[in-house]
Amino acid sequence: MILIHPPVSKPCEPPAGLAKLAGTLRKNDMYCEVVDANFEGLLSILDTPPTASDTWTRRASRHLKENLSLLGDIKTFANHDRYSRAVMDVNRILSIAARQSGITISLANYQDATRSPVKSSDLIRAAETPEANPFYPYFRERLHRLIEKKNPQIIGFSLNYLSQALCTFAMIGYVKSIASGITIVIGGGLATSWQRRPDWKNPFNGLIDVMIAGPGEEALLSMVGKEYKKEHRTPDYDDFASVPYLAPGFTLPYSASSGCYWNRCSFCPEKAEGTPYKPIPATAVNNDLLTLIQRMNPSLIHFLDNAISPSLLYELANHPPGAPWYGFARVTQQLADEDFCHALKKSGCVMLKLGIESGHQGVLDSLGKGIDIDEASRTLTALKVAGIDTYVYLLFGTPAETETEALQTLEFTVRHRDVIDFLNIAIFNLPACGSDAEVLRTRDFYDGDLFLYRNFDHPRGWNRHKVRRFVERTFKKNPAVAPIIRNDPPLFTSNHAPYFSLWRGQQDAGIQKSGRISQECQPKREKL
Repeated sequence: MILIHPPVSKPCEPPAGLAKLAGTLRKNDMYCEVVDANFEGLLSILDTPPTASDTWTRRASRHLKENLSLLGDIKTFANHDRYSRAVMDVNRILSIAARQSGITISLANYQDATRSPVKSSDLIRAAETPEANPFYPYFRERLHRLIEKKNPQIIGFSLNYLSQALCTFAMIGYVKSIASGITIVIGGGLATSWQRRPDWKNPFNGLIDVMIAGPGEEALLSMVGKEYKKEHRTPDYDDFASVPYLAPGFTLPYSASSGCYWNRCSFCPEKAEGTPYKPIPATAVNNDLLTLIQRMNPSLIHFLDNAISPSLLYELANHPPGAPWYGFARVTQQLADEDFCHALKKSGCVMLKLGIESGHQGVLDSLGKGIDIDEASRTLTALKVAGIDTYVYLLFGTPAETETEALQTLEFTVRHRDVIDFLNIAIFNLPACGSDAEVLRTRDFYDGDLFLYRNFDHPRGWNRHKVRRFVERTFKKNPAVAPIIRNDPPLFTSNHAPYFSLWRGQQDAGIQKSGRISQECQPKREKL
């Protein structure tokens, strides 16, 4: 069995879903090979940069090796301008690689001016003409060699993002053209969302043999006649140990749960899709991290949970994982406690992502966020005092909001400018499925049959055009907010943000080493 992570997603850490699958399959005596075709594909384009006529691209090509090296060195994160220049120069080479074909590749996205990832007919055409894909020279050689050498029964593609869809289908089309007897399977976040739509009808019969919604371990094992033992298995990242991801050292992505423990927010895709909350027991999390840290020696742990539960935060504070870490958390009374935040800092927490969404209590209540705005204020202060960076997510254009409430979000942000390190600003998208959408007048958001969101008539007239104008002209241009927005790492955003904090921590400790995060900055793991 071959499992593939297709282009394009941020090439700064390995695919956690495939590592989880590999861990379970191998423990059940199932051979599998895992391929990060995203990283390999992007690198293949960078290795053969197009001939450039403009000065900027020639400079980017000339300094490519140096820039790739800079993104793997923690010292680069001492200077935001130097870091940004390295990122944008690397991205420049990707962006012009397929421009003549109407395709734009970046370090975080893939866009085709003639084909849409939300149209099944366009995805089928991508499979019928794989040679039109800019990654074709890479995957033609890579897949042919793999199939010839391994003779797999099954090839599985992990399709998580729209930015991967067209490339996934191009790769599927190529496999079908050279080895029709192989069973093609797709799973992953995006494939799951498609299948959980109440009106789902599979348009890919004859092209895709099996589509899996949700965890794929049981389905894959049953396909080869093996019994699935329902017990927790540690993810296996061995396939990615030597991949030179664009980060200072190895970032270990880890999910301690699926679903969301809160699961009450209105208009939440997880809620609309009915994803249940399933946490991994704390003892298993501790054992996983102990094993993975010993094997992978990560510079950073990235918790992928929709929100790290209060009980897990408590476990992390009392039993440090042994490496710096960050992830999403909900605003709670627990995080408003300065002593607890200091304990998190000592455990290795360098940054928390917080979905505050709005600075207006009425809007938060209407969304079912369960957030008290005063508690959010205390949380931001407590985290700052403890030395933990905050990456705050704000959401404009929700059904309960008008410009009046949006201005209160601006006022909240300005008032807390000294305790917010990074900002993610988004405009509300209405999930296509779910009971919350039934009270609104909706219409198509995309021209396609695989859309996950719908447009809607705002009940208070705060339409998308007005929201966007407010965000761009009022919110982002505020002199107190603009510097925070400029802090955001281009393209890599929250995936690279913690490394700026790690650099500061390394300097505070008086360490002047380059390259990987110094071991002196790693939190000490207590014996469990």
